[in-house]
Amino acid sequence: MPTVKLYAMSGAVVGETELSDAVFGVEPNKNAMFEAVKNHLANRRQGTQSALTRAEVSGGGIKPYKQKGTGRARQGSTRAPQYTHGGIVFAPKPRDYSYSLNKKHRRLALRSALSQKVLDGNVYVVDGLKLDAIKTKSFVEFLDKLGVSGKALVVTPEVSDNIVKSARNIPGVTTTIANILSTYEIVNGGAFIVDRAAVSVIEEVWGK
Repeated sequence: MPTVKLYAMSGAVVGETELSDAVFGVEPNKNAMFEAVKNHLANRRQGTQSALTRAEVSGGGIKPYKQKGTGRARQGSTRAPQYTHGGIVFAPKPRDYSYSLNKKHRRLALRSALSQKVLDGNVYVVDGLKLDAIKTKSFVEFLDKLGVSGKALVVTPEVSDNIVKSARNIPGVTTTIANILSTYEIVNGGAFIVDRAAVSVIEEVWGK
C-alpha cells in the first residue's frame, strides 16, 4: 500500500496514512489518461461555430457579366467564395463533439491519474480540511504552510462553502468533492490536496 504524509491545517506533519492499492497504487496507464482528458475536452466544446456558404449569403442572384466575349473567367454569381462577401468554402456548422468512453476505461484513467500523483509525491492528505470563515488570506497561508505554489486541486468529502469561496479567487486553485472527481481535474490540477475523509470516499467510489 502506498503511504503518504498526513498534514494538519497548520501545515505540520502529524503522521502517515495508507492509501488503497486499488485506487492509488496501480500502474499508471498514460494512454487511458490521454483518452480521458481528450474526451473531457471534447465534451466541453460548445460546437456552435457557424459560417455561411455561398447558398446562404445574400445577394449575387444575377450573373455579373456575360458568359463569353469579355476575356475574363466565367462567373455565375458575385457570392462565389473568391469574391469579397462571398460564401465560405466548407463552412463550419454547429455540431456535437461529445462522445463517451466505456466505464472501465474511465475508471482506469482516474486510478492511473491518482497513482501518478502519488508517484510524483504530489498528494497532500489533510486531517480535517476546513476553515472557520470565508477568507482567501487564510487559505493562501494554508497553502504556503504545505509548501504548495501554483496549481492545486482541493478535494473535500462534501461541498464546503468556506473552502470553495476562500479558494475561488486564488489563481490556479480549484475545488471539487470526492465523488465527482475527473481525470482531467487531477491531471490538470497540480498538487492534489485532499481531506482525509474524502480519501475514504474516493476509495469507496473508485475502488470497486
